[in-house]
Amino acid sequence: MKILTKNTDYAIRALIVLALDKNRFISAREISQEQNIPYQFLRGVLRKLKKNKLIESKEGMGGGVRIIKNSKQINIFNLIKIFQGDFEVSECMFKKNICPNRKSCVLRSELKRIEYDIGVKFRNITLAKLLANIDKKS
Repeated sequence: MKILTKNTDYAIRALIVLALDKNRFISAREISQEQNIPYQFLRGVLRKLKKNKLIESKEGMGGGVRIIKNSKQINIFNLIKIFQGDFEVSECMFKKNICPNRKSCVLRSELKRIEYDIGVKFRNITLAKLLANIDKKS
């Protein structure tokens, strides 16, 4: 089971770079090199972050992207929703047909509880918290 995809991981890493130098526009190339993220892949991630109003971009000399949302307001759960959709431990499907036992399934209620608990945990991991962890390691 994959909880975080590459897109989400790359978004987190790019946002950390941007948050560490929040007043400066940073090129996608610079982020790509610093975080060892494939450049073309990163560009798609940055487009989605911009579309969701987490970053802004500027073209031309001195251009790039910069973070515009407060790092305390960006949490991992929201990034998962942006890049992966709704968080689900199990889709309760078999060969693309909804399971006929979905309503009576005894496992489903436990899975929903787990999804809720994990969602709470991911909502509590903000970009600000990750940045504070970087400071502790220094």
